[in-house]
Amino acid sequence: MTTETSQPGPKVVDRATWQAELDALRIREKAHTRAGDALAAARRRLPMVEVDATVTLIGEDGPVTLLDVFDGREQLVAYFHMWHTGHSAPEQCEGCTFFNGQVRELSNLHSRDVTYATLCQGAYDESVRYRDFMGWDVPWYSAEAAADGLLGDRQRSPAPLVSYLRQDDRVFETYWTSGRGLEAMDNSYRLLDLTVYGRREAWEERPAGWPAPRWSGDANPFRTGERPIAQWSRVEAGRSDDLGSNH
Repeated sequence: MTTETSQPGPKVVDRATWQAELDALRIREKAHTRAGDALAAARRRLPMVEVDATVTLIGEDGPVTLLDVFDGREQLVAYFHMWHTGHSAPEQCEGCTFFNGQVRELSNLHSRDVTYATLCQGAYDESVRYRDFMGWDVPWYSAEAAADGLLGDRQRSPAPLVSYLRQDDRVFETYWTSGRGLEAMDNSYRLLDLTVYGRREAWEERPAGWPAPRWSGDANPFRTGERPIAQWSRVEAGRSDDLGSNH
């Protein structure tokens, strides 16, 4: 027997009917997964381009080369965190904060000979204070002086995710992505996509009568109260967001 509830949502059915609908959707989900596998296989077959392995970045112990950032592993995945020089923590990039802040457990990457690192496009001393304020512990380097060369004068994207391969003392760029491609770093959206109301963003298709999006028009889904959303828990915990800037 089918019944309805007063709160907006899917129709209520018996378990057998629900399972049949879920089984039908699962076929489409499996096709989507296999299509993703095929794309990944094609990505592995892309050609690659050599980059300067000796380009200088700044890390915890001072200048290092891009080759050093690999930390002895074969591959490197690097996120070029956007930076607003001289601006306060609330004014830093909310999108970069959202995506970069979700890359936490690195042991599985390391077990496959892959290093993950943040190559921030700001000065080390200022930007690492932001990393510490956020409580992140991923490897952090300043690519302030190197970003133009590595990103092709930054024409492709302001904050891409880039994959590199090391062969002896040479480094090659094999892939990069940006925009929604950065969702590879994210788990929040993937989990929200499993829920009835989804991401609650205006662009999503949803049935008539569903709850209104929480962000619509020009509203920024990564900000609330004039701060990147992820900053609020740090402020409430009493952490200082002083970046030592003059702004």
